[in-house]
Amino acid sequence: MQLPTKPNIIYILADDLGYGDVSANNGNCPFETPAFDSLAKGGLRFTDAHASSAVCTPSRYSIMTGRYNWRSPLKEGVLGGYSSPLIPQGRTTVAHMLSSCGYRTEAIGKWHLGMEFPKLANFVQQPDFAHSDGIDFTATIKNSPVDSGFDYYYGISGSLDMPPYVYIENNRFTAVPDHITKGTGKGFWREGLTAPDFVHEQVLDHLTDKVLTSIAKQDDRPFFIYFALPAPHTPILPHPAFKGKSHTNAYGDFVLHCDDVLRRVQEQLEAEGLLENTLVIFTSDNGCSPMADFAELAEKKHNPSYHFRGMKSDIFEGGHRVPLLVQWPKVVAQNKVCDRLVCLSDLFATLADYLGYEAGPTAAEDSVSNRPLWEDPDAGEVRSTLVHQSIDGSLSIRSGSWKLEMCPGSGGWSPPQPGSGEEALLPRFQLYDLANDISEKHNVVADHPELVAKLRANLKKIVIEGRSTPGPLQENEGLAIWDTVAWLDEA
Repeated sequence: MQLPTKPNIIYILADDLGYGDVSANNGNCPFETPAFDSLAKGGLRFTDAHASSAVCTPSRYSIMTGRYNWRSPLKEGVLGGYSSPLIPQGRTTVAHMLSSCGYRTEAIGKWHLGMEFPKLANFVQQPDFAHSDGIDFTATIKNSPVDSGFDYYYGISGSLDMPPYVYIENNRFTAVPDHITKGTGKGFWREGLTAPDFVHEQVLDHLTDKVLTSIAKQDDRPFFIYFALPAPHTPILPHPAFKGKSHTNAYGDFVLHCDDVLRRVQEQLEAEGLLENTLVIFTSDNGCSPMADFAELAEKKHNPSYHFRGMKSDIFEGGHRVPLLVQWPKVVAQNKVCDRLVCLSDLFATLADYLGYEAGPTAAEDSVSNRPLWEDPDAGEVRSTLVHQSIDGSLSIRSGSWKLEMCPGSGGWSPPQPGSGEEALLPRFQLYDLANDISEKHNVVADHPELVAKLRANLKKIVIEGRSTPGPLQENEGLAIWDTVAWLDEA
């Protein structure tokens, strides 16, 4: 297909939204998400889409770079609000690619991939992403998103529960913090420095306003807007207009607030006459967090993970299987469902495919074009394998309906937790046939030794070759178990 004109692109990334929080995905959802469902009806809904990681920084890395996150120096966990950049200078991002193709590129919202703050001599990185002194809030920030291919950036450095609570525009703080705030309960945020114009309850709508302004400022270039919501991640702070509307709890109400954000974006596109040639992608960086209170939601008959096992952080499906909705009226199939295996890292290769961009050997090493599925959701599989990672660094490999998990438990916050007595009694690895056991209840690792050996060999190859797509071998970054992969060979 020859594109008549390059589409505008809006990539909306929710933070900790579960697969089952989109009512089009979940026939048992006790509330309706009209904007999400409308996007699905006007486009394509994926049922087997995955973030590369079960937590946010790593999955964002793979979206931006088209590369598995565990190839970076970050082998487990996430960054904080004061952390240094994870994407090195010289690494080609989706924004670099689109900029070279003539796009105006903007990032608005949560970055959480690190920046180089102007640190003073007394700066000390505190544990658990806590408040730190020693930042010059009047000086220039280095390696912000505008150094990763974006023409413009406005947002926050980390999650909305990580200080500092100061907006950043391009490579400068917009204000000097003058007081300390702290949130509790579902509205939790860590104690930290806060700017006079920074109100946690207003951040989601403030960022949305920025996106609407960006949509309206059309020029002679198509635009790419990467809109990274800070929600429904903690602090869970739904606008009063949505309180009680989900008939579940504050988390459910916050999901409805996020749904309304999409409504506002779609209405702005329509008002500007841009709907027909705008590609809108909506997804989430990982599964739902336990801060949503799964037990409380269960009492209201809602499961953010749908029928999948686990939650954010886990190697199980609930950790990394995410909602993915794609709408592009001129190109993408409408009101269709695709059950093929895809990854959020595939954004790079898919857009490059449409735009005729050649990534080269040192970019997008784990990105696969989803173009055939966008145009025909019943087309064959585009991926033969997919590697997932949990918060503790454990990997799994998916091939067809089989999923081999290289850990005995969840690798995250669900039981059996890493290091627990319960986990110590389990086999070292887990094998599930998702075609017959979507909830990962029956570990059949002992029944299929040849398949396990084959999957382990395939995973080892993907690790040591530095890429999972055709091309010259590449190096992984950082010193860790990935350099020897002896653990892949152990019995």
